Amino acid sequence: MGLLYRAEIQPTKLELLADWLPGRDWSRGLGAGELDRVAAYRFDDPAGQVGIETILVRAGQGPILQVPLTYRDAALPGADEWLIGTCEHSVLGRRWVYDGCGDPVYAAALADAILADTGQAAEFVEIDGEIGSSTAIRPLS
Repeated sequence: MGLLYRAEIQPTKLELLADWLPGRDWSRGLGAGELDRVAAYRFDDPAGQVGIETILVRAGQGPILQVPLTYRDAALPGADEWLIGTCEHSVLGRRWVYDGCGDPVYAAALADAILADTGQAAEFVEIDGEIGSSTAIRPLS
């Protein structure tokens, strides 16, 4: 189960990606203009420690890019080359945001989704101590 919070995130995920994506070889042709979130999906970390999300983004009329991300409460040892940046989450505190391609937790979750047909995580949102479906209330970022 993916538990989301109605929280402020600074910088936002899109701001982090806007700075990071242009440096990736595979993002050529990204397009001009502001980065837009097209869609996203999540996987569960069985240990409940790592946030796992794939965001589909686009700038202008450029291609849609699928960007795997992980969110951690501490730096992942030996993974500096995969670090996208850090952000402050108003509920969870500092988060280290990684390119999921370099995070073993993302790789394991993706393998489970493909090989064991686990699919994506069911998403729920916590607001003021109440848990509800994420389809009813979307997080701010």
